[in-house]
Amino acid sequence: MTRISDIFPVKGLIVSCQALEHEPLHGGDTMAKMARAAVQSGAIGIRTNGVPDIVAIKKEVNVPVIGLIKRDIPGSAIFITPTLDEVKAIVSAKAEIIALDVTNREERLESVKPLIEYAHLRGVLVMADISTFEEGLAAEKLGVDFIGTTLSGYTPYSTQQEGPDLVLIQELSKLVNIPVVAEGRIWTPEDAAKAKNAGASYVVVGSAITRPQLITSRYVKAVSNFND
Repeated sequence: MTRISDIFPVKGLIVSCQALEHEPLHGGDTMAKMARAAVQSGAIGIRTNGVPDIVAIKKEVNVPVIGLIKRDIPGSAIFITPTLDEVKAIVSAKAEIIALDVTNREERLESVKPLIEYAHLRGVLVMADISTFEEGLAAEKLGVDFIGTTLSGYTPYSTQQEGPDLVLIQELSKLVNIPVVAEGRIWTPEDAAKAKNAGASYVVVGSAITRPQLITSRYVKAVSNFND
């Protein structure tokens, strides 16, 4: 079994390089270039969506890649690597870690078991994207390797707030025996430092670094507040 220390000999910042089909930076080698820039600046890993970007980024940088596939399934709220088909594709693309939705929706805590097993049997680690403390504890029992706070605020029953869920990070870090990954609404270096101080082993930052349309919208909103 692959060990976490084999993949991440040090702890630090992971940059999420993702662009969906409707976003300006989607396609081509843009995400690979984003990943290269992130690694040149000290990122220890990359999180990305879709086989083409996983493959391109693996060729571009020599750091671990957390792979996922976002897929809409009619009638389902499960969006991040929902089925075994996506897991198989990510394994084939050679990502070191697979990110999965491990929320307590649609009997997901049961249906995700064969996905975790498939990844582990092929030496690939699993990051559970969760939204609540209870889901984090359940994910650890399922045998995942990392717990990410990625979906806090994205399920209707989880904490809704503007910034990172520091309480969730802190509570999980105190009780689980696997690394907690802080992810979600980390907009500033100060947010990242607070997440690390709350106990996170790794901090994932995406939109604040790699989604210029969202970065710009925050500046536009701030400036417009001063308009007459």
